[in-house]
Amino acid sequence: MSDDGKTRIRFAEEADAAVIARIHMTSRSVTMPYLPPQKRSHEQVTRWVQDVLLKLCSTWVAVRDTEIIGYAALDGDILEHLYLRPDVRRRGAGTLLLNEVRRHSPDQVSLHVFQQNTDARAFYESHGFTVLDTNDGERNMENLPDMTLRWTPNSVQ
Repeated sequence: MSDDGKTRIRFAEEADAAVIARIHMTSRSVTMPYLPPQKRSHEQVTRWVQDVLLKLCSTWVAVRDTEIIGYAALDGDILEHLYLRPDVRRRGAGTLLLNEVRRHSPDQVSLHVFQQNTDARAFYESHGFTVLDTNDGERNMENLPDMTLRWTPNSVQ
C-alpha cells in the first residue's frame, strides 16, 4: 500500500493487457519525447503484452482505487519495464512496483535505461541502483545511448 492507502500491487492478468499497453505507449510518448514515433498500433502493443510480456515476465500492476496506473515486468533478475501513467508520477506507485520487483528478485535487479532518461535514472539511483556500464545504443532497437543499472541488497539507499 502507498502512504495514501489507496494504491495496491497485484499480479497482472490477461484482462489487463489493453490498459498495460495504453500505459506503455502513453508513458513512452509523454516522458521520452526523444524516442522515434511509435509505429505500432494500440492493438499490436496489446497483443505483445498478451503474447510476450505476460507469458515471459512476472508482471505486476499498480491499482489506485479501481484503476490500473502502472506496471512492472521482471524477467529473471532483469527489470524489463516499469511504466506509470504520466499523471500519477511521483506519488509512490513506482516505488511500490519497484519494491514488489525486489521482493521477487532479492539478490539483485538489473535494468537498461536510456542515458537521456534523466528522470528514470534519478528514480533508480535514489533507490540504490548503480551504473554498471554505458552503451552507444547498438544494443537497443531505438539505437539510443543507454546504460545498465544494478541494485543489490548491499546498495546504498
